[in-house]
Amino acid sequence: MSTAAPKPRPPREGRNVKLVEPLASAKQPESTNGPQLSGAQILVKSLENLEVEAVFGIPGGAILPAYDPLLDSTSVRHVLVRHEQGAGHAAAGYAAATGRVGVCMATSGPGATNLVTPLADAHMDSVPMVAITGQVASHAIGSDAFQEADIHGITMPVTKHSYLVTDVDELPRVLAEAFHIAATGRPGPVLVDIPKDILNATATFAWPPSMQLPGYRPTMQPHGKQIREAAKHICAARRPVLYVGGGVLRSEATEQLHTLAEMTGAPVVTTLMARGAFPDTHPQHLGMPGMHGTVPAVLALQKADLIVALGARFDDRVTGKLDSFAPEAKVVHVDIDPAEIGKNRHADVPIVGDCKAAIGAICEALRTASAPEVELSRSRLAPWWTMLGDLTDRYPLGYDSHPGSPLLPQFVIERLGELTSADTIYTTGVGQHQMWAAQFIKYDRPGTFLNSGGLGTMGYAVPAAMGAKLGQPDREVWAIDGDGCFQMTNQELATCAIEGIPIKVAVINNGNLGMVRQWQTLFYNQRYSNTNLGTHGTDGPRVPDFVRLAEALGCVGLRCESAADVDATIAKARAIDDQPVVVDFTVGADAMVWPMVPAGLANDDILYARGQRPDFSDEEEC
Repeated sequence: MSTAAPKPRPPREGRNVKLVEPLASAKQPESTNGPQLSGAQILVKSLENLEVEAVFGIPGGAILPAYDPLLDSTSVRHVLVRHEQGAGHAAAGYAAATGRVGVCMATSGPGATNLVTPLADAHMDSVPMVAITGQVASHAIGSDAFQEADIHGITMPVTKHSYLVTDVDELPRVLAEAFHIAATGRPGPVLVDIPKDILNATATFAWPPSMQLPGYRPTMQPHGKQIREAAKHICAARRPVLYVGGGVLRSEATEQLHTLAEMTGAPVVTTLMARGAFPDTHPQHLGMPGMHGTVPAVLALQKADLIVALGARFDDRVTGKLDSFAPEAKVVHVDIDPAEIGKNRHADVPIVGDCKAAIGAICEALRTASAPEVELSRSRLAPWWTMLGDLTDRYPLGYDSHPGSPLLPQFVIERLGELTSADTIYTTGVGQHQMWAAQFIKYDRPGTFLNSGGLGTMGYAVPAAMGAKLGQPDREVWAIDGDGCFQMTNQELATCAIEGIPIKVAVINNGNLGMVRQWQTLFYNQRYSNTNLGTHGTDGPRVPDFVRLAEALGCVGLRCESAADVDATIAKARAIDDQPVVVDFTVGADAMVWPMVPAGLANDDILYARGQRPDFSDEEEC
């Protein structure tokens, strides 16, 4: 099958540098009397000076002036997506895979509103992203003009900051501030809305501009007294747990986390957003906590006397019924966002600061503590580890299979993880396949698992994989998707085929909205209302046929329906590196995600399998 040749790539200098101080390397202007440029030209020149590698977007009337000078840029690559939601998720995937700010662009009205979901997604998951939108002309704002929407107001609750540019002279400053805000402190999305007349107006361009952010002062360094208090609590704890959230990945603090874990000997749990922050193969790692976490991870938090929360926010999917969560635990809470500390759970030791700086400071405080005190702390953990080791032995992650059973989704995902390299990047949609990907693939390196954690956005996987692959072209990228999620954004495979971005997609096709069906099975008396998607073709043809759909979108399409063919199918997909590949793994409809804490119940009510609660009667108090 033929496909379009990949487009020439722009220079890649500085691609993997995290943009924390975006103006630091910019050249100082020789004079304030720079060239007269249009607002559109100023926009593109600013993006070039900010070392933007790629912009994901779609042109339209209000943003069209920006697309003319963009055509002449030699360093900013534009990726023409098929839907603005795809642009937003691609920018987020790029940001999560590279640590740099992702950029997307859309026109006014529906183009801008189609970015609301990925902006909200990035906001929930602290992803650095800048969205640039066109707006109707300034004089028409508020008149219900064609394709007008108050995107500045609409996105205020789901962005870190939102700008409406009213003066062409302010464009460089606004863009510089947007990138600075997105990348510093708690990362997040920033919107820059630019009216069409501002894009057409002219002004003197000079770089770098002076940023005007007098009230924006993220606290990076933790308070020394709180650090010392945290060290004291750690030394005295008998049942400590390091509860690791996505903030550890965002602050690039995985080395510091590894040091802290081995210094203290404490068990580590990593949330859905923190998979890969601590190696799954490390003996101190208990796995993922939460609604579908491992029994040892869930119960470790529940029975702890000290929880050291690092870049985590005590999300309801982790805590279960909040008033019964970890009733005996003191809490040391480290977060760069002061709004998160004490929001859901009282912090006995609140530490506002960057996780990398805070964890490093805690390690230093432990080093300066007297050796006997530290050793005493570690020796106290022996009964705790005996209990946790027993739970790990008795309640491992697994799944049941028997001769004649349909292809199991857990087996497919487990084999995918075993057959690919350790630096493979996986993205997922939302639902059962997301949980199985978190459970049955071993993540030993940071930045290898990207998903929509907070918002739970179906359709995230394919465009996020596209962005991740563009940002990390030398790494293998797999989108693990469900047949429901896949149908929301699979049009971006056409973008991948045309742009030469060879991602691979594993569609876990169970013929249904799997997680909804699981809840209907457990809590709605097996009344399957509107969850059968028809992709198995049990009552007729497969609609759609994912193999034929993939081929129509310029990809290679494969299908696997038996366990015996899984390894060979994965190997065939991996051997293709010049086209996107879609594999339809047709699996059974009745597989469920276990363990599970039913919604609204306490973590003590965790179910290890259907209707089966773990037996803790033999566990001694430690």
